[in-house]
Amino acid sequence: MRVVGTAGHVDHGKSSLVQALSGMNPDRLAEEQARQMTIDLGFAWLTLPNGEEIGIVDVPGHRDFIENMLAGVGGIDAVLLVIAADEGVMPQTKEHLAIIDLLQIEHGVVALNKVDLVDDEWVDLVESEVRDLLLKTRLAQAPLVRVSAKTKHGLDALLYSLQDQLAHLPLRLNRGRPRLPIDRVFTLSGFGTIVTGTLIDGDLEVGRECEILPKGIKTRIRSLQTHKKKEELALAGSRTAANLAGVSVDQIRRGDVLVQSGSLKPTQRVDVRFRLLADVSAPLKHNMEVKFFLYTSETLGRVRVLGAEALAAGQEGWLQIELQQPIVALRGDRFILRRPSPPETLGGGEILDAFPQRRYKRFGEEWRERLQALSKGEPKEVILRLLQRNQWMTAQQILQHTNFSTEVVQQALQQLLQENQVVDPQERFLSASKESWETPLVARSQWETWQHQALNLLSEYHRAYPLRRGMPREALKNRLKLTIPLFQVLVDELLRQQALRQAQNILARADFSIQLKAAQREQADALLRQMAESPYAPPSVKDCKQKLGEELYQAMLELGELIQVSDEVVFRRQDYLTAKEAVQRLINQHGQVSAAQVRDHLQTSRKYALALLEYLDQVGFTERRGDVRILKADVLNGKEK
Repeated sequence: MRVVGTAGHVDHGKSSLVQALSGMNPDRLAEEQARQMTIDLGFAWLTLPNGEEIGIVDVPGHRDFIENMLAGVGGIDAVLLVIAADEGVMPQTKEHLAIIDLLQIEHGVVALNKVDLVDDEWVDLVESEVRDLLLKTRLAQAPLVRVSAKTKHGLDALLYSLQDQLAHLPLRLNRGRPRLPIDRVFTLSGFGTIVTGTLIDGDLEVGRECEILPKGIKTRIRSLQTHKKKEELALAGSRTAANLAGVSVDQIRRGDVLVQSGSLKPTQRVDVRFRLLADVSAPLKHNMEVKFFLYTSETLGRVRVLGAEALAAGQEGWLQIELQQPIVALRGDRFILRRPSPPETLGGGEILDAFPQRRYKRFGEEWRERLQALSKGEPKEVILRLLQRNQWMTAQQILQHTNFSTEVVQQALQQLLQENQVVDPQERFLSASKESWETPLVARSQWETWQHQALNLLSEYHRAYPLRRGMPREALKNRLKLTIPLFQVLVDELLRQQALRQAQNILARADFSIQLKAAQREQADALLRQMAESPYAPPSVKDCKQKLGEELYQAMLELGELIQVSDEVVFRRQDYLTAKEAVQRLINQHGQVSAAQVRDHLQTSRKYALALLEYLDQVGFTERRGDVRILKADVLNGKEK
């Protein structure tokens, strides 16, 4: 399904020509019909000689309604530029043509209308004038057809010319992300809310769960129509009317976009390549307020001119545009800028990045290489730049940020993975599973940066806490700001490289070990000598911490010089091991052992004996049976770890 949009000066007969071709009056408003002047967008359809049905978007030609015109031409495939033979090229002819050229609409037909009002010699002069006007535009080779909407002269030739132009167009690219910029909202009794627009991407089907962006309103498609024919499936490129469930007309406005739920998201900042028209009245200055037009949406914004103070007439440059209201945009979308007051079309261009994360330093260099690469449009390069800019992205998110098809994204990512420029930490993307499109992908440079950051953070931690065995896993994850799956894969990789050491939930650099200073060693040895004087009635945990301090006490636990068996009881390592062997001998002799037997054997108190036995239970050496202990099966079988 193709869509053709009209363009041209007011009163040059655009609507009359559409009616003559289609039999339908595109002026639907009573005011338009009374004034015989198009004010808002009109719609019609016709059948070409080869049987193909096409949609028509008729736009107003008066300068006061140029912004309504912009809402209609963003999604068209070709243009029907109408110029009255009795007046020739007029101001809105030039402005409409400039807009068509900025939107890079390359196919169209020029209709020299009202030829019945002038002689052939005059039409020849007008045609020469039009050719000169088209010479430096994308419509330079467009056919010119002499017609009269009033007498029907030349209408068949016009239809054949339109048919020929559309035959040269490739099929509308279907990237699988339905996007319907809404140009009309209304209600019908018995049906409810209906929206219309040109489906610029993807297909829509009855029953599909959708949302209306940028508001995020959830809805469902109850029914679909194309040219008043009921359809179960609306195809990319078609003029589409969608009957929506669960939403009222006052919740939607022109400029909103109907999309499949979760497929796209709005933005309020875009990086663009922009061309200022050669005949503008003044340069485009930094921080200038503009009106931003994209498909059917319109919002105010401010331009940040990158690398220059201003753009002169006819000049191209890089802009970052901050928008007052969110829009739905993708890389590759074409846009138009106008000055709000006095109103004037300034120029237009292409969105290079619909989701820049930050404001650039205007005269820095960080943006230049990236935007130049994005402007080239090579999928592999664009996707790599996106991944380099973000910590990580899924293939699904890459689809949301670019204007590439699923197949193009998949192929580019496969190449990047094979070239080792991108890392698939969970090794899932190359699988055929649906979940593979939700797995995080990371630029190789970012992956290596995380590894360096992790090791550097651990080094800093070891310097700050030299008596601790390492950093808690959760603390390192939070410092790196990684998701749990990504962090786990990163740690696994560093462990595989033997760059890290892990004990329970503690991480340390592999080359780190606790080293006591001379004064600390002296303190530790003094405590150990005191504990040796009464090995099974040693100072309490509290007393040890008071003598050593918390950090040094924890270090001795980490070094294995002390074994804490309860909240209150701690032994020297050699004393603990001796007591453990004694418990094993007693059980071997008697088949079991009681706390009293351990107390008497070690010549200590019940407090220390119980603390020791309960700890041996915890570590799986013994097992309690009533008031006695036996050895665990693994110990009996010689499999104790």
